Amino acid sequence: MDIHLYNTLTLHKETFIKKEWVTMYHCGPTVYDYAHIGNLRSYVFADILRRTFEYNSYKVHQVINITDIGHLVTDGDDGEDKMIKALKREGKPFTLEAMRDVATFYFEKFVDDLKSLNIKLPQEFPRASDHIEDDIDFIKILEQKGYTYPTEDGIYFDTAKFTPYGKLGKLKETALKIDDQTDIQSRVGWNSDKRSQRDFAVWKFDAKLGWESPWGKGLPGWHIECSVMSRKYLGQPFDIHTGGVDHIPIHHNNEIAQSESAYDGPLAHYWMHNEFVTLNNSKMSKSAGNFATLAELKEQFISPLAYRYWLLTAHYRSPANFTLEAVQGAQNALIRLISLIGNLPDDGFISTSYKENFQTYINNDLDTPKGIALVWDILRDKQLSDADKKATIINIDEVLGLNLIAAKGIAEETVKDVPADIAALVEAREQARAEKDWVKSDALRQEIEERGFVVTDTKDGIRVILK
Repeated sequence: MDIHLYNTLTLHKETFIKKEWVTMYHCGPTVYDYAHIGNLRSYVFADILRRTFEYNSYKVHQVINITDIGHLVTDGDDGEDKMIKALKREGKPFTLEAMRDVATFYFEKFVDDLKSLNIKLPQEFPRASDHIEDDIDFIKILEQKGYTYPTEDGIYFDTAKFTPYGKLGKLKETALKIDDQTDIQSRVGWNSDKRSQRDFAVWKFDAKLGWESPWGKGLPGWHIECSVMSRKYLGQPFDIHTGGVDHIPIHHNNEIAQSESAYDGPLAHYWMHNEFVTLNNSKMSKSAGNFATLAELKEQFISPLAYRYWLLTAHYRSPANFTLEAVQGAQNALIRLISLIGNLPDDGFISTSYKENFQTYINNDLDTPKGIALVWDILRDKQLSDADKKATIINIDEVLGLNLIAAKGIAEETVKDVPADIAALVEAREQARAEKDWVKSDALRQEIEERGFVVTDTKDGIRVILK
């Protein structure tokens, strides 16, 4: 069965060319702080993409880079380096060693988040700071071909010499209008030394903190790092490059410009982008303080897998506005799903028709909302045996990644620190059930729900979650 993916480069859904191996590069985090749940949508999306290929019997080589240098707070060429900002925040010395330590700490927390979300880890997590010589060699090629020029603060790529600049997302015409500091499309920042305000740094000078280079001590540009690491680990061109939609106007168009200029060929065949998770209907932003982390969700008794379930109820190319109530509702649905499946017998057979339906949905640009709905259709199907229902849903979960057969811990995570008065009501309800006093049991359940909690009965015991 063919796989159809929306390509931001062409703005069309395209049929993926069949091959044995699929190579994928995902723009990774800048490890100067904890990842927020909006950041993490990109990796749930990438995980669904990987699982879809594997479900269709492809082999996948996957890379998520780790940016631990060179990413300025504006995502362009002005402002403070995010890693230096972290050093200041945490009272660390301004040294490469301290920067490495801070990056390692937040990288490990990022990996913990991926594991909590049941995201398969990639074959490589290359770190930008380990590829400085590769960056320098890349910049030398651009220099030799006449694509760069020096300014007082760095070495810049001359976008006028790359005619298709801005082609990703069909932004070429907009990009050509970036000619003054008031243009909101120019997130690279105003610099009077630049030939055009859309030009971007491939090397930034820093006499105090950085590496030696033929042009002076400093740091590689953020965009160079991704071009270098993706080519090194996957070759050029590779199959699929992903990231959030915020990467389209600047970061990914800059990657394309420098990579195609250096090596006279495309960087990637397919470019795929997920939409934002918003909070209070605004983009999540650490600088604006408008964000939430997985740890904060756990404090609200929300399992990371419930957040994953909630994300999958929306298409990856659709914005999703986070509310605690919506994710609590997703968690209730997930725990009910776990309970229902857990009570079904084993040793069933996978329904061919339902598997084909699911494969049609997921192969159509990762339509997870229809996949989730299909799972509930399977449970309601009176013509399918209970054992076959379970086998079919577990097969589908190879893509959804909700870890349904091993998700007993979800409920355990959600019952931590249940208030004593709620626990007493739950205990009283259990006593009423044991005495077969169903009227009292139902009344106690209603009282528990009125106080903001839900009681779920499973074969593994009672689960209490926030409503």
